[in-house]
Amino acid sequence: MYAITGITGKVGGALARTLLSEGKPVRAVLRNQDKAREWAQRGCDVALAKMDDVASLTAAFKGADSVFILPPSEFAPLPGFPEARAVIDVVKTALESARPAKVVCLSTIGAQATRTNLLSQRTLMEEALAGLNIPVTFLRPAWFMENFAWDVESARQEGVIHSFLQPLDKPVPMIATRDVGRIAAELIQQNWQGCRAVELEATKRISPNEIAATFAKVLDRPVTAQIVPRETWEELFTSQGMKNPIPRMLMLDGFNEGWIEFEGNPSRILRGDTELETVLREVAVG
Repeated sequence: MYAITGITGKVGGALARTLLSEGKPVRAVLRNQDKAREWAQRGCDVALAKMDDVASLTAAFKGADSVFILPPSEFAPLPGFPEARAVIDVVKTALESARPAKVVCLSTIGAQATRTNLLSQRTLMEEALAGLNIPVTFLRPAWFMENFAWDVESARQEGVIHSFLQPLDKPVPMIATRDVGRIAAELIQQNWQGCRAVELEATKRISPNEIAATFAKVLDRPVTAQIVPRETWEELFTSQGMKNPIPRMLMLDGFNEGWIEFEGNPSRILRGDTELETVLREVAVG
């Protein structure tokens, strides 16, 4: 049995659908009863649990051979990441109690970075789960292509995407969520010992200018990329309701300055095969 948290999201959903298509038994770990019927109809066992509740999460993991952890993200965390730390403590305790045979945890590119930023939430999770006496794989994907759904309206209406990734000609490691889910399905069926990190990106890196050009092709209109000046970020993010924008700003700095990168040998990084155009057509056209 494969117990999957975050199954209603893009990565967890892709993982579950891949396993189900292969005839594998899946337990959908859900917070919301309203979403249980869909996954039950797909053939899943269903367990209701919250990532901050030890008892329900332990029960959801009991009897599972393998567990997939998709940690919730705080996009404006309090200093010190108390929200992430609370979830990490619960997840670790539940895994120690349930004792599955192996665990795959969704992490991120740059989880090994020593400079604190928004992605440090995943660093903390890796540090905690690495101490388990259970085989653990940390899957570290690149920037999600689906994030550019936020740019659809401005690309369509203004012919512009406003880029926090800069300079505009700098290629950035990216990946489609369907590829993350597919690779997670492969990894969770493997056998290994100890703790390992697996890094994942698309076949080529993509610059903001290339993203704009792809939007132009998809929308059949001219689209250009424009830099959002660094000195405007804090005020902009705060005006959007973000109480603590600094971690997000530092994450963007990490991509732009190059200290958020993959850790391993480039020849060992796994590659997804979904093209950016495919993803942008889905988010922009449907």
